[in-house]
Amino acid sequence: MPPEGAAAHYRALESLYAAAPINRLFDSRLEIPAAGSSRIHFTIDARHFHAAGAAHGTSYFKMLDDAAFYAANSLVTDRFLLTTQFSLLLTRPLGEGPVVAEGRWISGQRRVFVAEARLVDATGEEVARGTGTFMRSRIPLATLDGYRAA
Repeated sequence: MPPEGAAAHYRALESLYAAAPINRLFDSRLEIPAAGSSRIHFTIDARHFHAAGAAHGTSYFKMLDDAAFYAANSLVTDRFLLTTQFSLLLTRPLGEGPVVAEGRWISGQRRVFVAEARLVDATGEEVARGTGTFMRSRIPLATLDGYRAA
């Protein structure tokens, strides 16, 4: 039986994430387990490294922004959200291997949403954290090619 209601929205967002061209550059998979929550499984490899042999900050930003964004957009069924601000705190270097980005909605449900995310490495250590603000765009989710229920 196909998903209905909130579950259908979550599966459609997961499909949208998978369809985004940028995600061809990352081995990653989005899960939205509940409203206001997301989890993205990433694999970091040497392609993501800076000259000193650890993940470049762009990788941290991508993972944290995506997790926070999808946690917030899980609460919005009609419009695509846009990141308007994002702050990062990088606490440990990240090498090759699996990483999980965990996103969580904090506040806002009308025009502006606040969500946070954290990165956890394969040993269970938090390596970074971020907080962002997201606002409703004029882009209907239903018009985006990747937004479809599984």
